[in-house]
Amino acid sequence: MSSAGIAASADPLFALAIGLLGALLGVLAELLITRTMPRLGGLPGIWTRITTAALTGVLCAALALRFGMDWSLPAFLVLGVLGVQLARIDFAHHLLPNPLVLALLVAGLALFVVSSTATAGWTELLRAAAGAAILFVVYLILAIISPSGIGMGDVKLAAPVGLYLGYLGWSQLFYGGALGFVVGGIFSFVLIRLNRAEKTSEVAFGPSMLAATLGLVLFTS
Repeated sequence: MSSAGIAASADPLFALAIGLLGALLGVLAELLITRTMPRLGGLPGIWTRITTAALTGVLCAALALRFGMDWSLPAFLVLGVLGVQLARIDFAHHLLPNPLVLALLVAGLALFVVSSTATAGWTELLRAAAGAAILFVVYLILAIISPSGIGMGDVKLAAPVGLYLGYLGWSQLFYGGALGFVVGGIFSFVLIRLNRAEKTSEVAFGPSMLAATLGLVLFTS
């Protein structure tokens, strides 16, 4: 996947359109999640809904600028839309719903298969599959060693995170996996200082994993 070719195809109007589409998809995803997962307690407050829709739109626009009209863009848009929803839910409920994590993994893999078929980029697809397996196993080992630090929801989320990072490259997989812990440490420190948590184990780790992943996706090539 040539970053020069991707950058050349990016267009501000295209990015704006994708951003608006992303905001709409974020709203629809939130409504669908509320209807299918009543245990989450219904729709969040209006300002939370506005914030998540705006953040989804900005992320999708940034992804459109990053990838342009590349075949892999739809897969990364799924990451933007579902990633925001997963982060919101984990932050509010300390829960990463299995259906959403599985949807992110399956949709990402399916769209990468389409991308690889269209571009004959089978190396990226194989690396993505390997990345999903590797990061899942790494997180599973860490959860076994320190169950109070990493939950099984984080272990399951490591599979789609590894899929996306692995698609980009081995270095992205390594640094993305490590950056998640750095972001998580900073996030925990801030919340503890603000008296929003008493110890690091009370801070949801999923948002940090997703933030690190999206940061690597947007700012590395």
